[in-house]
Amino acid sequence: MKKKKLLPLFAAVCVASAAYAGVVVHAETEYTDTIADGVYIGSIDVGGMTEAEAVDAVNSYVDGLGTKQFTLAAGSNSITVSGSDLGLRMPDQTTVMKAMDVCKTGSLIKRYKDKKDLEHGDKIFELSLSADKETVKSLLEEKAGDLNQEAVDCELARNGEVFEIVDGKQGIQVNIDDSVEKVLAYIDTEWDQETSGTISLAADVVEPRGTKEELSKVKDLLGGFSTNFSTSSSNRCTNIAVAAGKINGTLLYPGEEFSVYETIGPMDAANGYELAGAYENGQTVESYGGGVCQVSTTLYNAVILSELEITQRSNHSMIVTYVKPSMDAAIAGDYKDLRFKNNQDSPIYIEGYTAGKDLYFNIFGAETRPSNRKISFESEVVSTDDPPTKYVGTGDPAGSMATAQGKHTGYVAQLWKIVTVDGVEQSREIFNKSTYKASPKIVNVGTASPDPNISAIIGAALESGDEAAILAAVAQAQAAVAPPPDQQPTQETWNPQ
Repeated sequence: MKKKKLLPLFAAVCVASAAYAGVVVHAETEYTDTIADGVYIGSIDVGGMTEAEAVDAVNSYVDGLGTKQFTLAAGSNSITVSGSDLGLRMPDQTTVMKAMDVCKTGSLIKRYKDKKDLEHGDKIFELSLSADKETVKSLLEEKAGDLNQEAVDCELARNGEVFEIVDGKQGIQVNIDDSVEKVLAYIDTEWDQETSGTISLAADVVEPRGTKEELSKVKDLLGGFSTNFSTSSSNRCTNIAVAAGKINGTLLYPGEEFSVYETIGPMDAANGYELAGAYENGQTVESYGGGVCQVSTTLYNAVILSELEITQRSNHSMIVTYVKPSMDAAIAGDYKDLRFKNNQDSPIYIEGYTAGKDLYFNIFGAETRPSNRKISFESEVVSTDDPPTKYVGTGDPAGSMATAQGKHTGYVAQLWKIVTVDGVEQSREIFNKSTYKASPKIVNVGTASPDPNISAIIGAALESGDEAAILAAVAQAQAAVAPPPDQQPTQETWNPQ
């Protein structure tokens, strides 16, 4: 009984095996090195293509998507970038191999099924794309300035003797790391690979600095100082007024550092400055912004009286006349600057202006120092260097003399900070030290004469460096060119008045 039941089953298996054997033979005779017809990668028909042709077709498609435009938005700011800017790529590099495998690999049953499936419809492999994470991050870091919206800090405006508070405005700052993930997620799951898209970036709200409560504390005069510039040229007066105006109204929050050079620069005609005298390498030269050092010096003295923290200060190369030695602060290029930090717990306000030929700086804040405590600064000259007059020969007529540069005495000086309480001195300490170069008076002496003896006499005197010999040689040259006594003008024609 059991054997009779097994015979039909054995026969069925043999028939099925024979059938699949026929499929195998058929599959082997149909095998080619091209992808089966009806196979797609995304929207790309790769049927009939070799592996290399399919790779080229997919790469060409992806390259074409590199021209697609995307809008990256952060608040009201946005930028437009291309797909190539985001580093578009196909992360699954095996997709073409999978397409090649259709009807060619796997079990006999799988290959037979693949073929039957293609007879009823296309086989489509998903073309997944992604953006390159590092490329997107670098792009957002580079474009952050275009996407961020700077917060506008609360400000103070001084109206006569009264301060008015000006409200600030919130800002927006792109969160780079979170925004990278949003871009990647959009390309991976939301983009249809056909249209351009808008991607909303992750951004953090930046609150403006300053509150009405905080700014209302700014009402006390912490320190003030003034200097006079009545002997200045018109251009120098202009430069002083321009630089003071650029500093006026500055609000410095706790811990914030202020740079005079960065605030008033650049020193050029486009920024409102004129040519005026300035020190350069021990010489007085015409320079745009000549005179702004008086601005930094005046501010420096207001700052130290306010006891703010000085972080950078340089004295002039030569002595100045509008303050005592060691009380100056020079500005030169980007290597000499006056910088100071607000070391208070509340904001400070800097007021700077000119009135007539006087320059004023006042620093306002919240006074926390005891009313019976006073500070002052005292200049002390440690040593001096009085340079001799320097005589320089020129091609001017023999006997002529002209001052080319005035004398500058050299000094070594120091500034003392003195603290008193109820009028009694509590401390006296050296606050800074300064060294000023000596610069000689330069007198040009003419040496040109039709008489070579005269020129030789003056030249020899100049070479000796002896002032008495130089003056004697000049006098001899002057006498040699003077008219004879009988040809000199009479008193009446000399001075008819």
